[in-house]
Amino acid sequence: MAFAQGSRSSLSYIAEATFGTTPTTPQFVNLPINSHSLDLTKDRVEGNEIQADRMPRVDRHGNKQAGGSIEVDLRKLDFDELIESAFLSSFSTNVLKVGTAPKYLSIEDAANDISQFRLFTGMSASSMSVSIAPNQMVTANFDMVGKTMAQAQTTASTAPPTAPSTNVPFDSYSGVISDGGSGIAIVTSLDFSITNSLAPTFVIGSDSAAQLEFGRAVVEGTMTIYYEDETIINKFLNETESTLEVSVDDPTGTNSYTFLFPRVKYNGAAVPLSGSASRLITVPFVALYDATEATNIKLTKA
Repeated sequence: MAFAQGSRSSLSYIAEATFGTTPTTPQFVNLPINSHSLDLTKDRVEGNEIQADRMPRVDRHGNKQAGGSIEVDLRKLDFDELIESAFLSSFSTNVLKVGTAPKYLSIEDAANDISQFRLFTGMSASSMSVSIAPNQMVTANFDMVGKTMAQAQTTASTAPPTAPSTNVPFDSYSGVISDGGSGIAIVTSLDFSITNSLAPTFVIGSDSAAQLEFGRAVVEGTMTIYYEDETIINKFLNETESTLEVSVDDPTGTNSYTFLFPRVKYNGAAVPLSGSASRLITVPFVALYDATEATNIKLTKA
């Protein structure tokens, strides 16, 4: 008897032309992931009839929905289609801005050692979050929502999946963070997310989503910095808008992603005191639409 091992598992994807439909002769692309929680859930529909013995007679499965998170060490190229699905847009000359064009993916979870494959279709990123901290890889988490899942004993890929790139993940050692055009060398952590609030819609005659509804593209985050002066505090107190730019590189120095938040409002500047350690300022922020850049977040890859 054999049990599926995480070390023998893999995740791969292919873009869909039509929501929920895997291409006819697909060759999937392997995703170099840290972990995932993709699964299928179903609503429960209970009968309400009353019996003299008090015991229910009817219990049914209702609407089903695919979803879960994918966590990765962020690096150039390999996750671009996931990022595009979070931005609802496509890269143009290595630049990505928030748009209104959904991107759907078929994603296959393979337990290769026991020949079991779960194919998730109609998947898109409801949110993407990025975390940057000292002495760590830059991580990204994609919260996926989709249509359905099918179980099989053979892969849906008609050819061996394409291998990921050999690019190295980004790290925090060479990252550069700027506020208002000036570098900040005292940041201890920075986390940000883009949230689309995806929701499946259902119709009579099917228990799978007919489509996904997209909400507003809300971009927000939090950074912590050493309490060195009043600059950030005053921007919060005076409701002064700023720009925030975050650049991350890999050890080769030839690959980088730069996230620009062209119009930022700081919504707090807490400076707690706890013990004798250096004091930190916790700064939540929201990124708003900027007319010049025509977006609230811009990603440039080099």
